[in-house]
Amino acid sequence: MATALPPGWTIRRPTLSDTTGILATVHASDIAAVGEPDFSAEELVETLTAPNFDIDRDSWVALDPAGVIQGWTYVSNPTRSALDHFEVYVHPEAGRAAQAALFERVLGRIPQRARENGHLRVRARVGAIASETEYVALLVGAGFSFVKRYARMGCRLTGTETAPVPPTGVTIRTVDPTDEAELRAFFELVQRAFAELPDPVRGDYDDFRAGLATAGSVPWSQWFVAEVDGQLAGALQSSDQSVATGEGWVRKLAVAKEFRGRGLGTMLLKTALAAYAAQGLTGAGLGVDLTNPTSAYRVYRSVGLTPRYEADIYERDIDAA
Repeated sequence: MATALPPGWTIRRPTLSDTTGILATVHASDIAAVGEPDFSAEELVETLTAPNFDIDRDSWVALDPAGVIQGWTYVSNPTRSALDHFEVYVHPEAGRAAQAALFERVLGRIPQRARENGHLRVRARVGAIASETEYVALLVGAGFSFVKRYARMGCRLTGTETAPVPPTGVTIRTVDPTDEAELRAFFELVQRAFAELPDPVRGDYDDFRAGLATAGSVPWSQWFVAEVDGQLAGALQSSDQSVATGEGWVRKLAVAKEFRGRGLGTMLLKTALAAYAAQGLTGAGLGVDLTNPTSAYRVYRSVGLTPRYEADIYERDIDAA
């Protein structure tokens, strides 16, 4: 039986004109859970316009009797893989009344999407902060299990950060966004480097390009590659998702397996931090899977990034409708 809403409450599909109301709810949820907003306006628009996302089928908002948005849920899977990611945000006070109803709607949409994307079964994934006890109980009650933990890391920038001087034979430079062959090589290096990890890069180069096309902006001057004797060895992809709050964001950092242990990841990170500072940004951030076997967490700590909060990941397999 579907969870009933309180009298006067409604649930409907969102539109792009709802972004202000959605963001207010998301920020209230973030602040209650982790002490600071963790979702930007740019990320919100990118989510609502992402590839393989239908705003009329893959998302809902909950409104209180006054018509104020108090909750938002969505499911995403830009590459049509067998992994769907969803979130349920509610205002930490009033919005809890709609949490279960929103959760049921997004959970019901996932098996439909599985069929549409050609899968007999998909894995549904969602993040939750340990202090969100009611939400965690809702997930566990629906058959979701804890699988791992992510850390959100960050640091403040002083404005004096400088890029390191690479040793002989190593070059750190920006990516040429007009060179299609270089962009393809960049993507393929990241894909190979992540292939051994619990969360590999899903999709192909066309999916990668489609994601860039829907991004609000791409900070190409903050995308870097490392070359060793002219051979592509490492890559760092930045994002503008936190620029509104004065923060540069490292979306992907990868070093080819055969070139690890030479400090390339550290050099790429320090180069990115210097670029962020040169742009006038006052902070930097990234997310890291704490089960990553490549010692990424240690590298991030070595350049001054420290954990701001940790989020637990829950998963459940769902059969197609």
